[in-house]
Amino acid sequence: MSGPGVAGAQEVREEDAFDVGAVETWLQHHVDGVPGRITEVRQFSGGASNLTYLLRVSTGATTGETRDLILRRPPAGTKAKGAHDMGREHKIQAALAPVFPYVATMVGYCDDPSVIGSEFYVMDRVAGHIPRRDLGIDLSTDQVRQLCTNVLDLLVDLHSVDPTEAGLASLGKGEGYVARQVGGWSARFRKSRTWNVPSWERTMRWLDENQPADRRTCLIHNDFRLDNVVLDADDPTKPVALLDWEMATLGDPLMDLGAVSSYWVQADDDRMYQLFRMQPTDLPGMLTRREVVDYYCARTGIELTDREWAFYEAFGLFRLAVILQQIYYRYHHKQTTNPRFKKFWIASWVLHRRARAIIRKAERG
Repeated sequence: MSGPGVAGAQEVREEDAFDVGAVETWLQHHVDGVPGRITEVRQFSGGASNLTYLLRVSTGATTGETRDLILRRPPAGTKAKGAHDMGREHKIQAALAPVFPYVATMVGYCDDPSVIGSEFYVMDRVAGHIPRRDLGIDLSTDQVRQLCTNVLDLLVDLHSVDPTEAGLASLGKGEGYVARQVGGWSARFRKSRTWNVPSWERTMRWLDENQPADRRTCLIHNDFRLDNVVLDADDPTKPVALLDWEMATLGDPLMDLGAVSSYWVQADDDRMYQLFRMQPTDLPGMLTRREVVDYYCARTGIELTDREWAFYEAFGLFRLAVILQQIYYRYHHKQTTNPRFKKFWIASWVLHRRARAIIRKAERG
């Protein structure tokens, strides 16, 4: 049962609409326990990659009870090879459920693009609070710090999952993860580059020449952010679910930590970097980026020099720039009209400047 409103769920954008009746029929024929009619469809605007919708389904003909489901499907337009694989995203969460209790319950997966024009999957909505650019709830400084460390503990727990026990041992490609990432993201950037962003060539060359060997291989999320975490409604310092498993794989945990750092905009960052903050990591009580790294290393026993960390931090910034550039590429070529993406090209310059500063500092020793 659900309440009348869900934070962040808005009217569906015209270009992102789909055949609701077709989904309703598919659910009724393929999923046990979803016999009712879809009474409402809303779209979550927070994500910039896969499209996410709230489906409110009636479960009782006379009682008025409803069940909230979440539908995920790919965006329209040109996509990077291997990206937006709904079946993979569904499989990972279904496999994790018995060993990692922070995933939503999977409801069903549709691989037939004739239903709505693409594959999609459906899961139960996890009730709770999702932090966005602003926290959205009142917490003391001590509570904010507790929230911060609890979320980092969630990352540590994820990296402790046995992929074999979860049935996900085949998810990765073995040794050489760091090298594949450097080469792969460099190729993606060159393919999606537009005239108005930096070339990143010097940074890509430095990353290629300074890449470390894999520390170890574990399950990594690859998009671990506060706004992908659902917090307990009764105790919002505690995570109850981790969302958006699109890029999860087996790889080096420090690459995952580098991705975390790239999104972590703190209170003393410059004004331009603050413009691209997507989560409330600037609040009093939040750890700084350096404290995040130190906390994670203390919890995991990893020893990491400043020079070594420079690679992961710079790569995290570059990877984020590529993700945003791939989205901007669709806007630039009029494959989407979403106004949120109009200025994503500016982020490439901001991230490039930060990455170059980190590299220069590392080179100075």
